[in-house]
Amino acid sequence: MSTTEDAAAEENSYSQRRFSRVKQRLKDRSKRVAQTREKTKEILSKQAVLIAKHAEEHESFITKVTHFLGVFSYGAFCFILGARPQDVRYIYVLFYITFVPLRWIYYRYKKWHYYLLDFCYYANTIFLIMLLFFPRNQKLFMVTFSFAEGPLAWALIVWRCSLVFSSVDKIVSVLIHLLPGVVFFTICWWDPAFFEAMHPEGSARGFSWRHIENKSFLCRWLFTVPLIAYVLWQVLYFLIVDVLRRQRLLKDPEVMTSYRGLSKKAQKANNIWWRFSGYLGDQNRLLMYILLQAIFTVATMALTVPIFLSYELHLVFQILKVSAAVWNGGQFLVEVMPRQVVLKEKKKLMVAPVQENEHQD
Repeated sequence: MSTTEDAAAEENSYSQRRFSRVKQRLKDRSKRVAQTREKTKEILSKQAVLIAKHAEEHESFITKVTHFLGVFSYGAFCFILGARPQDVRYIYVLFYITFVPLRWIYYRYKKWHYYLLDFCYYANTIFLIMLLFFPRNQKLFMVTFSFAEGPLAWALIVWRCSLVFSSVDKIVSVLIHLLPGVVFFTICWWDPAFFEAMHPEGSARGFSWRHIENKSFLCRWLFTVPLIAYVLWQVLYFLIVDVLRRQRLLKDPEVMTSYRGLSKKAQKANNIWWRFSGYLGDQNRLLMYILLQAIFTVATMALTVPIFLSYELHLVFQILKVSAAVWNGGQFLVEVMPRQVVLKEKKKLMVAPVQENEHQD
């Protein structure tokens, strides 16, 4: 009996030791993974800083090259839009998977990376997933159409995105808001094979399904469901930025979010948006910002239903968006850029004497 108990105790002790060793190995592995992750993050951050610094050092040359490539790319895009409109969606996919990661690198250095949590990137990512993995999904198509020709398109106009060929950042900002709508326009009206492939089963062929479906169906998938998706994004954004990362943002006022950026500009200009956002007091400006954004989203999504049904209206809307971006770009070149050049020259003049004194010392 004693021998049996000793054997059982020894076996139990061995099992505990084995369990402890396994547990320790798992802890060590988790620790190594965490360390590797931190090192990778640190390396990426350092590389982002180096790339951005090199870009600033060669700003003049990069500006010229950007302008050259921007103008020629715009011409090439217009040619493809007319000659092979069915290929425009591939250009969009290439643009998004190339320039958004590059923008993250640049924005990480500038401490603007929280901008990439904005609704425009959320909507573009869903649109990209739809194009790549669910191109025949009629309902997802309509939801992303509402995103593209609703908040994204009107943000291009309301927030005065500028088409400036000498600025990569401004070109990307314009295309993030403009390209999805252009892709939808080509699919809806110039690529019938792609569009009609989403034809609902059991309905007669020969007529566009947009006119077959009843209005309640269109309103549900062009307005109600996209609005629910927007609310989901707003909740997630609030949890990430204003709850989970709140202390990080409070510690570093240089870290920019869309709310910080817009409120800073509005306060500086003391415009109607700044005065209106303070209607409930300074402590509730964020709440007012969320409310105004929600009203903007509801209004712009409601307009997508007639745009979806009318070729003429959709075409006019594309012209309006491009015209607004070009006009804003002209204003930037004439009014804003000269002031920026003067400020940069002043900074150089201020820095030069300091550097000379350091060399003398």
